[in-house]
Amino acid sequence: MSREQFEGTIIRILRVVGLLVFIALVAFPFYWMIVSSFKSLGEILMSPGNLGVDIRKIGFRAYYEVLFQHGFLRYICNSVYVSLITVVLSVTLATVGGYAVTRLRFRGREFMSYSILLIYMFPAIVLVVPLYVMFSRVGLRDSINLLIVVYLAQTLPVALYMLRGYFQMLPVEIEHAGLIDGCTRLDVIWRIIIPLSAPALASVALYTFMIAWNEFLFAFMFLDTPEKFTLSRGVVQLAGSVHLSKQLVMAASVMVTIPIVALFLLFERYLVRGLTTGAMRG
Repeated sequence: MSREQFEGTIIRILRVVGLLVFIALVAFPFYWMIVSSFKSLGEILMSPGNLGVDIRKIGFRAYYEVLFQHGFLRYICNSVYVSLITVVLSVTLATVGGYAVTRLRFRGREFMSYSILLIYMFPAIVLVVPLYVMFSRVGLRDSINLLIVVYLAQTLPVALYMLRGYFQMLPVEIEHAGLIDGCTRLDVIWRIIIPLSAPALASVALYTFMIAWNEFLFAFMFLDTPEKFTLSRGVVQLAGSVHLSKQLVMAASVMVTIPIVALFLLFERYLVRGLTTGAMRG
């Protein structure tokens, strides 16, 4: 074996080992969370370091209590409502806005095109205090619909950036053909742009849903009524109840994580394609 072949083999081995270590570090908390949610409080207290699970002793009592005794069924409905409305608004506005800055000519087009990500550059912690004061004074705080507006301000800039890059790759001749055939601009967007941009739209929708589903800071600051809590806010409230057993917190955490993991695995190729396309053309 030559020196180059030996070095190449060593590099491949190191890559595999590094990948396995990374997967183990990422997967271990999730595995421990699932295992703990299936155990009883007695098992956790007797052997807290036991990472195994006895199939004969698996129980779903923690999930039942979390859903029906601690209000998480309501929290799930709230999170689904907020996330889906945010996705619909973000994708709709980003599609129209991305098409406008890509195809139309108007004053301030270049400034708008290059300043799309300006809002996204500010950390959420910098914005939460002035937003809290402003919404408290006008009486809009403690509203689940307020979260939709805040999440839209977070997700729309990146959605616009991603779709703008994708729209720039579409041949403009197809749109001209549609206009010649009598289509309006809205018809062109609906009949031509949206079908051709399905992968990018799917990636934007997945990205927006992940942000809205997992967000905690604004939900913690703006929501006070338990009936209006989202899942992330409900998990923190549950974890703060010292009289509750910890397997309930683990069961609640699993319910927050599973939908996002499933959606990511199903639509991961669309998310990667949308992000890389926006990066290449943006």
